[in-house]
Amino acid sequence: MTLVSIPANPVPENATAGTIKTPDGAELRFARWAPPTGRKGTVCVFTGRSEMIEKYFETVRDLRDRGFAVAIIDWRGQGHSSRRLRDSRKGYVRSFSDYELDVETFITEVVLPDCPPPYFALAHSMGGTVLLRLAHSGKRWFDRVVLSAPMIDLPGKRTSLPARLLLRAMRVAGQGGRYVPGGNDEISGLAPFVNNPLTSDPVRYARNAAILEEDPTLGIASPTVAWADAAFSAMATFRGMTYPSQIRQPILMLAASSDTVVSTAAIEEFAYHLRAGSHLVIAGAKHEILQEQDRYRSQFWAAFDAFVPGTPLFG
Repeated sequence: MTLVSIPANPVPENATAGTIKTPDGAELRFARWAPPTGRKGTVCVFTGRSEMIEKYFETVRDLRDRGFAVAIIDWRGQGHSSRRLRDSRKGYVRSFSDYELDVETFITEVVLPDCPPPYFALAHSMGGTVLLRLAHSGKRWFDRVVLSAPMIDLPGKRTSLPARLLLRAMRVAGQGGRYVPGGNDEISGLAPFVNNPLTSDPVRYARNAAILEEDPTLGIASPTVAWADAAFSAMATFRGMTYPSQIRQPILMLAASSDTVVSTAAIEEFAYHLRAGSHLVIAGAKHEILQEQDRYRSQFWAAFDAFVPGTPLFG
């Protein structure tokens, strides 16, 4: 299994790439990099919806510059992992528990046997949703977890009861494989830069688009009804007042003040109730903090460096 390299985004040196298979038959692409020097540990990177390993090459370099080994996967249904639907552009999952199985398989088959401890996690958006659910269930593979704009809730009325009921009704009626109302088959990340909700950095936005132009099979389009229904179900569990306080995992949440993709207010509220957590809102940043301008990324990395590896917060 190869990684896609372009002049603006070459593969970081000494990469090992391959595939693993989950117990339910999904084939996942992974990549890993040994630490450049010493044994500082491994950071496992978990991407957001519609993203792929190649989009995080810069992040891989940033982490290796800090002395970490890095391991990353493509979630089922995106990147070069297997797709469930005949139309491979459709973003589909049955349940977010499927993503949790992806993580468990990745940890068992790649991280534990081939990557040096201690282990840390860095997850973005949807990846943050999955990591929070695993932390709540008691999974403790990671000493510390850093979440970039985690998908706790969506802003506005997109997760209103009528919207959730509509999606559930469509799914029950056998329309789970259809695009969500208003969705289409245009690959995410190829729209013009102007007014995009992801980043204010035109260079990084163009770089990420160039990856998809080089290999369109890496991308996916709008989510399906099934994916959105599964996402709403996952986010609904976060609304319980006691949910955050039941998580023992040390977590740092980084939110973006100009985020229109996920709710920054929901991130702040959730983080406030964590027993071993903290958060920072980066003023001016859009949703994809790690794809943002350097002035925003530098704040992210300063917070990361202060938190990881850090001293243990638990026994």
